[in-house]
Amino acid sequence: MAGYKREQFGQTWSDDHAGRGGHNGCDTRNDVLAAQLTGIQYRERSKCVVISGTLTAEPYTGKRIEFRKAKATQVQIDHVYALARAWDMGASRWTQQRRTDFANDQAANLIAVDGPANASKSDEGPGEWLPLNRTYRCTYVLRYLQVAHKYALPITTADRDAARTITRTCP
Repeated sequence: MAGYKREQFGQTWSDDHAGRGGHNGCDTRNDVLAAQLTGIQYRERSKCVVISGTLTAEPYTGKRIEFRKAKATQVQIDHVYALARAWDMGASRWTQQRRTDFANDQAANLIAVDGPANASKSDEGPGEWLPLNRTYRCTYVLRYLQVAHKYALPITTADRDAARTITRTCP
């Protein structure tokens, strides 16, 4: 099996996918920003390109982030179940379209987050990384498990153990 490369999951932030926002004329990144930011403003004469907005309670840190297109890396779109991890866990055997759908699954796998928090997460799962924001940990772990289930991706022993520990504290 060849190693992971981002392009194996299709064009970055493709609009050519079967999920929510697919084939609407807007790329997935802007769809996620539009859905998860408040007070959004679009580029002049555009119904797609988000140039500003507010992430009122960023899930991984809990802080408020003012998004500005000029500093776009402050808010990144995270794959809760990372692409490289999915590749290693079986996505390498999927069809190209299934990988594209997975990479652009706004409903299940994508979330707008703090850029540095996303970088610290990298390609890890809940067995190696958890959000600093303790109030979001249950949601994060449950969402990770839902994505794994939806796409029939395995979870590691460390992920399973972390999920058991965290879900015991969930309301």
